[in-house]
Amino acid sequence: MTTISIKGLSVSYDKKRVLTNIYLDIAAGNVYGVIGPNGAGKSTLFKAILGLLEPDSGEILINGLPIQKQRKKVVYVPQKDDVDWQFPATVMDVVMMGRYPHKGVFQKLDKTDKELAAKALEDVGILELKDRQIGELSGGQQQRVFIARALCQQADIFLLDEPFVGVDVTTEERIIEILRNLAEQGKTLLVVHHDLSSVPVYFDKVIMLNQRLVAAGDTDITFTEENIAKAYGAQLTILHKTGMMG
Repeated sequence: MTTISIKGLSVSYDKKRVLTNIYLDIAAGNVYGVIGPNGAGKSTLFKAILGLLEPDSGEILINGLPIQKQRKKVVYVPQKDDVDWQFPATVMDVVMMGRYPHKGVFQKLDKTDKELAAKALEDVGILELKDRQIGELSGGQQQRVFIARALCQQADIFLLDEPFVGVDVTTEERIIEILRNLAEQGKTLLVVHHDLSSVPVYFDKVIMLNQRLVAAGDTDITFTEENIAKAYGAQLTILHKTGMMG
């Protein structure tokens, strides 16, 4: 079942065209890897899906409706660098923020919300850190907090922007396990990812971008040397040198 339908999407950022004429149908029950070189438009695609950028042309529908009518259903996990880690909040405070989309203006968070937050922290393996300040956590723990906040929102569509940057191997494996479980529950997961060597292991499907859509589909038939060369072009030699090609 298609949960995100993108038709003829073109987006500019700071007056520069970043995405051109993208057509994509994204189906529930899959973990998608969104890959492409720096400046390919991966984060821009997420911002467009979230309704944070006005497209130059085209449309994006979530479950057949515009994002404004489906906002509760979509959750975004930002890059770690985009977060103010000095903000004076505990782990539990941050995870409870996932409940706000379900509340009216004057509604307070209640016992059920706290139970959902505790369950989400348990699922990512850091319940014992619930009273810690977020700034005191390691990179891997911080990432788990934001995954827990996403789980707490009980969304259907998860957009994760480079969730494996700066995390240890144990956390990386735990995150992938959580994402696969969510896919089995019929959720839709899009993950911006830059380590090409792990793409075939982590993702059912891939979306390969370089300002245009290079290819999209099942990883085993789409993630080919030919498509990688099309997506990365001149950057391929750098990837080979840095070991990102395995």
